[in-house]
Amino acid sequence: MKQETTSTNQITEGVIWKQLLLFFFPIVMGTFFQQLYNTADTVIVGRFVGKEALASVGGSTAQIVNLIVGFFVGLASGATVIISQFYGAQDKRNVDRSLHTAFAFSIVGSVFITFLGIAIAPWLLKIMNTPENLMADSVLYMRIYFAGILFVFIYNVGSSILRAVGDSKRPLYYLIVCCILNIVLDLVLILVFHMGVGGAAIATVVSQAVSSILVTRALMKSDDLLHLKIKEIRFYKAALLSLIWIGLPTGIQSTMYNASNMFIQASLNTFGTDTMAAWTAFGKIDSLYWMVNSAFGIAVTTFVGQNYGAGKYDRMKKCVRIGIGMALVASLIFTFIFFLGGRPLFHLFTADKTVIDIGMQMLHLIAPSYFLFVFIELLSGALRGTGDVIIPMIMTCGGICLLRVLWIIFIVPLKPGLETIIFSYPVTWFITAVLFIIYYIWKSRKLWK
Repeated sequence: MKQETTSTNQITEGVIWKQLLLFFFPIVMGTFFQQLYNTADTVIVGRFVGKEALASVGGSTAQIVNLIVGFFVGLASGATVIISQFYGAQDKRNVDRSLHTAFAFSIVGSVFITFLGIAIAPWLLKIMNTPENLMADSVLYMRIYFAGILFVFIYNVGSSILRAVGDSKRPLYYLIVCCILNIVLDLVLILVFHMGVGGAAIATVVSQAVSSILVTRALMKSDDLLHLKIKEIRFYKAALLSLIWIGLPTGIQSTMYNASNMFIQASLNTFGTDTMAAWTAFGKIDSLYWMVNSAFGIAVTTFVGQNYGAGKYDRMKKCVRIGIGMALVASLIFTFIFFLGGRPLFHLFTADKTVIDIGMQMLHLIAPSYFLFVFIELLSGALRGTGDVIIPMIMTCGGICLLRVLWIIFIVPLKPGLETIIFSYPVTWFITAVLFIIYYIWKSRKLWK
């Protein structure tokens, strides 16, 4: 970012709805291209290798990757919150220490996760009831992915930090370049060299390596309050404690959420390859909505964090109201589009009619409830921006994760079937959304006057 952006911070000074949209669109486009990393794998693998390979790069494999990576990214998100607050207060010293601590955390954490992921991949896949005919490809994909996890962590942390200070454009530009690279490598390694699932994993890792280099270079070249120096990457005690205090509940929340999804995945796996392939394809279609909702959540967290740091509480609350309104409109649009165009979207991943029929059943059960998660995503993001992470973690872990597991254990046996399993999503979203609305209203009236 250029120096003049620090003298007039549009996030704390500009027209809220306009600045929110200007900040939101690069984030959502960036998230879209990030999703294309794995979506390109599933489309090309599903169409040119087969439904077994499609189930191998998605399904259990995707759930396990999300579990482990989600915990670390959630933990590191503590850095983005404190950086946004220090940036809003124009505190260069603490911005600098938080930045270098976050990078040190990414490097050390990635080494640990690499060895852990490679070692326990077969065991994790087995406990999730992964069919034997999918085990070899699933293990191969996971091990290659975890071998390059450093690049995933560096990019996610670096791009989140850039967004925390209001720069949502450069992460987008880097992802566009790397997504194109991923697609090209997928086509070359799978169609030309016939490397199958392994080729898809290698393409993803190489592309993520390029994106991590680009985002690191951007932080090193910055002449703003935010400036990365390789030789200064280390742990600063105060910054590390703040990172853990804010990030750990978010990491636990992400882990619990993904663990509950793994529990559901294990139940779905018992229905066979067709259902696993359908769930994989559905997950990629479903992600189109989640990337938009998540982008609104990131935007609101950044706006709240900076305005909270600047002491502008009325502006902070107005950001939340406007963000929720925009996200609700987006959720209704996606529900409408998916109901009308769901089947053609599934055809992108597979031509198998049985798989598509099962996927459409999933889509019709979940899509009408998208609007409920708007309140969970944006209100938890707003609370996180103020440093309030414990209560949101408890509400999310209890309202979504625990209840979802209890649903599988006690409700599904009463009426076994795919519909009963899938219906756990809207039920738990409704309960959790109500909890978040009540807590946010109480806190905004009592503490942020």
